[in-house]
Amino acid sequence: MTERAREREPEFTFELRVCRWAERAWEPARADSAVLVARQLGTRDRRWDTIVIECDPEGLEARACFGTERLDSDLLGVVRNAPREWSWYREALPEPDYPWRYVREAVHRAADRGIVESRKRDGRIELRRRWRYPDWVRRIVAIENKPDLDASAARALADQTERDVALALADEVWVATRRTGASVEPALLERLPVEAGILAFDGSESGDETGEPEVVWHPRSLAVPDPGTRILDRPEGGGHDRSAARFEYADPDWKAEKRLEIAERAYERGWRSYADTMRPDCRHFELREPAGPIPWCAAKGRSPTDRECSGSCPAFSPEPPAWRTRGWPIDGGPGKGQKRLLDRQRRRRRE
Repeated sequence: MTERAREREPEFTFELRVCRWAERAWEPARADSAVLVARQLGTRDRRWDTIVIECDPEGLEARACFGTERLDSDLLGVVRNAPREWSWYREALPEPDYPWRYVREAVHRAADRGIVESRKRDGRIELRRRWRYPDWVRRIVAIENKPDLDASAARALADQTERDVALALADEVWVATRRTGASVEPALLERLPVEAGILAFDGSESGDETGEPEVVWHPRSLAVPDPGTRILDRPEGGGHDRSAARFEYADPDWKAEKRLEIAERAYERGWRSYADTMRPDCRHFELREPAGPIPWCAAKGRSPTDRECSGSCPAFSPEPPAWRTRGWPIDGGPGKGQKRLLDRQRRRRRE
């Protein structure tokens, strides 16, 4: 990659290339695992750039019975505990730490989606399961993407990665950066925890090839079943000064629930969902290499960021109405066709 291309490529495009590589070439801990890749997912306090879900293939197939939309925490509580035989929902489901009326609403939502059966008998709402919710998630790998490690980015990255390692919500934590060609990659010189792995990526000027990354540092597996440490505050001096650090423990049950919620969101979204927030209906919007699509703006002559590609862009030019009224093979216009392509590829990965 030329210096000019390095300067041009936004972090958003680098992130998409990392996702594409992970989907094509990630080697799971168990060779028979299926791999799902998603981006920009996590908890309320922490969002990871790239998520790799290593799945049990049979479990992933069984998960398809529950539809393509994610199951939120309330729906998971219903489908995972729904009984085989008809039962009053208050006797079948665990006692919640919030009012039962919200559980009742979740039962109705689950029945409306067809993932449980419900009926009203003697004034009581009863339910029974249609399918057993599978144990389909084996491992979760979190990747933080920082193509250019300047001083401020390195400081933020060190803090984020230490928090990820301490919490141990993911089985592995990686940092993906751009290869510099130096004898010692700069990422190795930063204050990153030894438990985090480091990947150094290369690429072509057009961004059409990611290439096989170099594993600069191998990660350690984190203790997911154990309680995690949630770091709340750090002393301003940083370094080894822990005198003013505040933290709390994360319960293993909380971690297990959050992991499943993250996996459900990854199942729904994948990493191609960027088209939902960009403007493929612009006549300048293109997809480079459809099998591993990277958005391209013909007006700018480069890949746009997700923030740039919006209706407020000075170069935004809507597709002419005639484009959107043509028949096959451009039914709905090129923008609609590109979104259908991305949706088909997302479904194919789930299958």
